[in-house]
This record gives sequence, C-alpha cells and structure tokens, in this order.
Amino acid sequence: MKKFLLLCITLLFVSCQSHREPDPRIVHVVLTWLNEPDNEKHRKMVIEASEKFLKIPGVLDVGVGRPLMSDRDIVDDSFDVGIFLTFKTKEDLQTYIDHPDHQATVKLILKPLVKKIKVYDIVDL
Repeated sequence: MKKFLLLCITLLFVSCQSHREPDPRIVHVVLTWLNEPDNEKHRKMVIEASEKFLKIPGVLDVGVGRPLMSDRDIVDDSFDVGIFLTFKTKEDLQTYIDHPDHQATVKLILKPLVKKIKVYDIVDL
C-alpha cells in the first residue's frame, strides 16, 4: 500500500509541473503600419502573405493579427498588422530571412503597402 501511495504522489507531482520545451525558442515579432491604415484589402494581403511563411523550412509557427485596442498608456496599439514567427535556432531565423519566399513578400507586398516596420527578436529562456 505504501508503494502504491508513493507512486500516486509521484505521478501527481510530475503531472502538476509546468511543461517547458528543453530548448529555447526564438520568437520573431514584426509590427507593421500600413500606408493606408483603413485599407482592408492591403491588410488582408499582408496577413495572407505572412501566413504562407509557415511553408519556409525552420518556421515552427506563424501567427498574424490586428492589435488589441487598449486604453492603457503602456500598450502600443497603433500598428495595423502584427506577425510572429517561432524558430528553434538563430540559424533557422536566418534561413527564413534569406529565403526567396520571404524576400519576395518583402519586395512585392510589404515595401509597397507598409510605411513602417518594427521587428523584435526574442529568445525564450
């Protein structure tokens, strides 16, 4: 009975621990301000092009969306489209940056439609 109780306590302890990936991840955050902020067609073009980045080798995840409007002074909700991509390594991030699909999107969609881009690269520790 003591062994069974010890096993149950051990399993409960292990299952309650938070799950973390063994390796850090890199999150590439891109905030964009459109030349024409109210142009839904342009916003949709940026969103659809960004969602296709998931096909690039090394990209683990892609998320795209609009800002969540806030009355809090600390929140910057002035951008039009936010994009985040997740990578396993810095090399995977560089592969994405250099990839022809990414380069084409920057040249054909982002540069013509976007007046400002801000990028943040974050390492998950």
